[in-house]
Amino acid sequence: MEIRIDARGLACPKPVIETKKALDSVKEGNIVTVVDNAVARDNVSKLAKSLKLSYTVTESGELFEVSIFKGGYEGAPEELPESKPDLANTVILIGSEFMGKGDDGLGEILMKGYLYALSEYTPYPKAILLVNSGIKLSTVNMATIESLKKLEQGGTEIWSCGTCLDYYKLKEMLAVGAITNMYTIVEYMNEAGNTITL
Repeated sequence: MEIRIDARGLACPKPVIETKKALDSVKEGNIVTVVDNAVARDNVSKLAKSLKLSYTVTESGELFEVSIFKGGYEGAPEELPESKPDLANTVILIGSEFMGKGDDGLGEILMKGYLYALSEYTPYPKAILLVNSGIKLSTVNMATIESLKKLEQGGTEIWSCGTCLDYYKLKEMLAVGAITNMYTIVEYMNEAGNTITL
């Protein structure tokens, strides 16, 4: 069975949600999602990876087709996504470039210190989710970028909100991690054994 989803023009996180609904509706098959931008392509691909499903991506002009294979569907690639390292089942949601309320200068120092300390403490968290001005920690703040890179090298997934990157016009400056959507943020928070919000 093949199900095609036309997600062209749909705002984040609708392409991912529609793909997930289609995947949940079948035991075996090929879900093909058509999108018209690279962010949606990457987000749907990441959904397949998170579900440990094989997938392929093809490009035709300005369109992308992400084919996700569920079950023993004929034509599915043999290679599956590699498993992730064993990490603490903790997700950290950071909603600001500053830590705490009060003086922003002090808040910046505290956030820098927090991420550095986190990069020195094991086990590393499963994921760090950056939203609102928190995305500046992965784009323009060189001190925090270094700590985030160390965490990423140790297996922590670093996700920056795509809508937030667009709002602050910093998408092209992303220096660590990848772009995500609100559906994935909700998924990570709901499935975490422990969620820390800063």
